[in-house]
Amino acid sequence: MDQAGLRGRALVLGGGGLTGIGWECGLLHGLAEAGVDLGATADLVVGTSAGSVVGAQLTSGLLDAAQLYERQLGHVPGETGERLGAGVLARYAWGAVRSRDAADFGARMGALALAARPSGATAHREVLAGRLLSHDWPERRLLVTAVDARTGVRTAFDREGEVGLLDAVAASCAVPGVWPPVSAAGRDWIDGGMSSSANADLAAGYAAVVVIAPVAVGGGPVPSPRAQAARLAAAGAKVTLITPDRAARRAFGRNVLD
Repeated sequence: MDQAGLRGRALVLGGGGLTGIGWECGLLHGLAEAGVDLGATADLVVGTSAGSVVGAQLTSGLLDAAQLYERQLGHVPGETGERLGAGVLARYAWGAVRSRDAADFGARMGALALAARPSGATAHREVLAGRLLSHDWPERRLLVTAVDARTGVRTAFDREGEVGLLDAVAASCAVPGVWPPVSAAGRDWIDGGMSSSANADLAAGYAAVVVIAPVAVGGGPVPSPRAQAARLAAAGAKVTLITPDRAARRAFGRNVLD
């Protein structure tokens, strides 16, 4: 334990669609090759949306960073690109402007998701089921974020709760207006990124925190990864924030769900 009363290491994997999954897998592999194996050394992994998919695989105990990368290069049966249309993005922006806090914004996005109820829930779940190497919660501490579609309040699923890993990851990836909310534990859940693209505040109490955030910005009441990282550092943690550079953002393109 250090002077601030903090202990352990946390890895935070943020949301960012299919491009975010690919970028995180490649980054983790590259760092491991350079001698920094974050997946093997983290006592806590926090996964949001894309990060929940990567985090669940990484903590499964069934592969290392190199194997995660190789697996990402392969074809996932049934996986196709989706699109965040201009209308949905406009609803996001308008919701952020009108919301007083993150929970208010989450409730507005939940209302959008509940009203839209797009098709494809079963297919999306099957794709996620195929991506995950195990549907059992890992022994290592993994938190998967999601937002209550009706209250807008964020939760962090873990092995101690009643929600299974596949349902938790599906909920964390339920992008409003693209995929329908996920029903679990008597509630409807939407993408954890509606609370924050990284939810790095869940790493509070850890001495060393690495935040990998494919989406580096916040907006309105939704805090940015940088702001959350700054708060962790102010509390005494040694924090490293990794965000995409210009070349990576150009490679992502305008549609992170492609």
